Amino acid sequence: MSAPPVPPVTTTVPRRSFLKWSAAAGGGAALVGAGAYFGGLPGVGPASAATAASGLDVDRTVWSSCNVNCGSRCPLRMQVKDGRIVRVLPDDTGDDEIGTQQIRACVRGRSMRHRIYNPDRLKTPMRRRPGTRRGGGEWEEISWEEAYDEIASTIQRLVKDYGNESIYLNYGTGTLGGTITRSWPPSQTPIARLMNCVGGYLNHYGDYSAANIEQAAPYTFGSWIGSNSFDDARNSRLQVLFGNNPLETRMSGGGETFVTQRTRQDNGQRVIVIDPRYTDSAVSLADEWVPIRPGTDAALVAGMAHVMISEDLHDQDFLDTYCVGFDEEHLPEGIPAGSSYRSYILGDGPDGTEKTPAWAARITGIPASTIVRLAREIATSGPVHITQGWGPQRHANGENQARSIFVLAAMTGSIGVPGGGTGEREGSYGLPMANPFATTNPVETAISVFGWTDAIERGPEMTALADGVVGKDRLDVPIKMIWQYAGNALVNQHADINRTVRLLEDDTKCELIVVIDNQMTVSARYADILLPDVSNAEQLDVVQQGSAGNMGYAIVADQVIHPLFDCRTVYEMCSQIAARLGVEKEFTEGRTQEDWVRQVVEDSREAVPGLPSFDELREMGVWKVKGESYIGLKDFRDDPVANPLTTPSGKIEIFSDRLWEMAKTWELPEGDVITALPEYVATWEGAEEARTNAKHPLQCIGHHYKQRTHSSYGNVDWMQEAHPQVVWINTGDAADRGIVNGDLVDVFNDRGRIRLPARVTARIAPGVVSVPQGAWYTPDAQGVDVGGSVNTLTSWHPTAIAKGNAQHTTLVEIVKA
Repeated sequence: MSAPPVPPVTTTVPRRSFLKWSAAAGGGAALVGAGAYFGGLPGVGPASAATAASGLDVDRTVWSSCNVNCGSRCPLRMQVKDGRIVRVLPDDTGDDEIGTQQIRACVRGRSMRHRIYNPDRLKTPMRRRPGTRRGGGEWEEISWEEAYDEIASTIQRLVKDYGNESIYLNYGTGTLGGTITRSWPPSQTPIARLMNCVGGYLNHYGDYSAANIEQAAPYTFGSWIGSNSFDDARNSRLQVLFGNNPLETRMSGGGETFVTQRTRQDNGQRVIVIDPRYTDSAVSLADEWVPIRPGTDAALVAGMAHVMISEDLHDQDFLDTYCVGFDEEHLPEGIPAGSSYRSYILGDGPDGTEKTPAWAARITGIPASTIVRLAREIATSGPVHITQGWGPQRHANGENQARSIFVLAAMTGSIGVPGGGTGEREGSYGLPMANPFATTNPVETAISVFGWTDAIERGPEMTALADGVVGKDRLDVPIKMIWQYAGNALVNQHADINRTVRLLEDDTKCELIVVIDNQMTVSARYADILLPDVSNAEQLDVVQQGSAGNMGYAIVADQVIHPLFDCRTVYEMCSQIAARLGVEKEFTEGRTQEDWVRQVVEDSREAVPGLPSFDELREMGVWKVKGESYIGLKDFRDDPVANPLTTPSGKIEIFSDRLWEMAKTWELPEGDVITALPEYVATWEGAEEARTNAKHPLQCIGHHYKQRTHSSYGNVDWMQEAHPQVVWINTGDAADRGIVNGDLVDVFNDRGRIRLPARVTARIAPGVVSVPQGAWYTPDAQGVDVGGSVNTLTSWHPTAIAKGNAQHTTLVEIVKA
C-alpha cells in the first residue's frame, strides 16, 4: 500500500461531531485556536524574501491558488505563522501589460482563509444515522476504515446486482484547475479513475454552465470553436457582448477583467452590451446598454437580419463561400424551397411571418428604431468582435439563442479574421498541459448533465429519442448510487430544489449518496456518507490556467499547512477504497500524489516550450508566457477547402440537415420544438407567456455574483457582508407592487418561495427580476427559503436538443413579505 502524500494529523485534535462543533457558542473561536495544534511542514527553510518584505511576523510564505469555477485560476501567496494561515497575498510577478500581467486575485480568493477556517468545515467522516430521514441532519461519526469498507462493499453489491451504469458521478466544479484535485470534467477526476478501475460508471455530457451552447455549436461549426479572445478586440472598431459579463464572471487577473478593461482603454473600440441587466461590464466597458427580455436574443438577431438583408448590408460573398443554408441557392440537397434563413427572415418560409424590426420589438422589448440602428452599425463597422456569455443559452430555447448569434457573426463576414469572432464565448490562449492521471471509462452510456434526477426516478424509461441518452437506446437501470465530489449540484445548483429534495429523501430509489467536500454544503446535508476533504491549501497540485486573453500560465499550488482535523486528500480516499476493491495497483500505479504532479509537469514540457521543471516551477510559484491572440476558425477562413469543418458539409451550417432529421424523429414534450434554422421559439414560461400570466407575470433570471463563485464562498462572512443576497427589480415593477428599496420581499411560483431584500433599480429591464445564483438553500419551518436560492424557483424541464438546464426560463411574482 502506498503511503498517503501527507499523513493526516489526528492525535492532538479531539474528534467532535459537526453538529456539536458548529452549534457551540465558541465554535468560531475554537476553530481559530485549532491552528495552534499544527506546526510547520517538515523540511521548510527560513522565511522567504517575500515574507521578510511583508514586515509581518510570519514563518514563511507559500505559493498556492484559488481553484474554483470562475474561469480563472489565480495564484495566491499564503503567509503562515505557527502552522496557521494568517494572511493571503496576491501574485507579485508580472506587470500591467496584456500577456504578462500581474494575476491579481479577486476579493473571493483573498478571503480564502475564511473558507479554510470556516464554522461549516467538515472535520471527520460521518454517516447518516440509520432510520433517519436523508437531509434531516442526524449524523454519527465513523472511522475512515468504516467509511471505506461501506462504500467499497456497496459498490461491489450494486455492480453485481445492477451493473456499473447504476453508479453515477454527479456534476461538480467546486475544485477546478488542478490535476489530481479536480472535480470536472468528470472523466479526469480521481473518482472517475477509481470507478474506471472496476468497470466504469454512468457518465454525463454537458455542464450546467453551457450545456445548450456546447450542444448547439457542433450543428453550426462541427465542434466547439470559441470566439476570438478578448485581447483581439484591439483589431476591431465595434465589440458586441450578448449576455457576456466578464467583469463579474471572469473578475480577476487570471480571468478577463484586466484584459477587457486594458484593451478598451488602449484601443477605444465602441462596446455594446445586450443584457437584461445593466451589469458591471456594461457600466465599465460599454458605450451602450441594450436591455432585452430574457430568452429573446434570437428574435433580436432576426429583426437585425431583416434590416441587413433588406438594405443589402450583409456579407453575401462570405455566406456564399463559407456557409450552407443562408439562402435558397445554398440549401442542402433535398430540402424544400422556403427553408433558408433568408426565407425565414423575409416571411417566405412556412410560418409566413416577416421578421421586421417591429415584429422583434414586440418580443424583445427593444424599440424598432434601436433594432434598425444596431443592425446598420453592426453590419458596417468592419470586423465586429461578437461574443456571447452563457446567459442567452440557459433558456428553454437556448440552443437556438446561441445559434442565432453565430449567424449574426457570419452575416457580418467577421468569422476567422482579427477583430472578428464566431459569436461563441471568447476563446483564449492556452498551454497544452498533459494529464497522465486521466483514464477511459469502459461504460459508453451517458445522460445529459441535467438528467440525473430523471435517471433516479424513471431510469429504464429514459431513451435516446426522448431523453437524449447516448451509447444505447435506453437506460437499463436507474441510478442507485451517486458520487458528489467537490460540488453542490446535488441540491443547491440543480433546479426545483423542493422537488429534488423530495426525490433524494426517498432512499429506496438512490440507495447511497457519498459526498466528498470540506464544507457542510447544502448538497452535503443530503449525503449518506460524508468524507471530509482537505482544501487546496492542505495539499500539493499543479494548476492550469483559466481564461486570460493571450497569456498562458501554470501554478504549483504547494501544501501550505497540514490537513486540519481528521480530513484527508481525495487521492488517499480513492487509494484506500481501491485497495478494498482489489485495484489499488491500477489506481495508484505505485505513485504518490506528488509523483503524479511531478509527472504532469514532466510530460508537459515537450508540448510547452520553456516550461520549467517541477522543482523550478515550485520555487517560482507561477510561470507565465505571452502567447498569440486566439482567432476562431482562422485556418478555415484562409482555406476552406484545405481546412474543412467537421460538419457534414464541411462548412458553417446555418441550416442543419441533422437537426432537420431530428425534428422528425425525436420525441418531444408539448411546447418543445427542434428547428433546422436558428429560429426564435416562444417557450413555456418565456417572455410572451409572461405578458399573459396574471399569476406569475415576471421573468426571473439568475446572475453570477461577486459574493460567490456559483455557491463556493457562499458561507464566507466577509463576502456575505460585502455582497448581501438581494433580488433586483425594476423601479416601475416595484412601484406597481408598493415595494421600496430594502423591503423584505417574497419571490414565488408554484414550485417554491424565497425571501430576501429587494434591490429596486433601473439597472434591470422592466418585467424582469434577477436573483444572484448560488445562495445556499435555507428553508424555514414553513418551507420558505430564507437563504434566497434562485433554484427554489426553477424547473426540471430540460431544453429540446441538449436536454440541458433552462434555469433562466422561470416565471414568478414578487410581493412584500
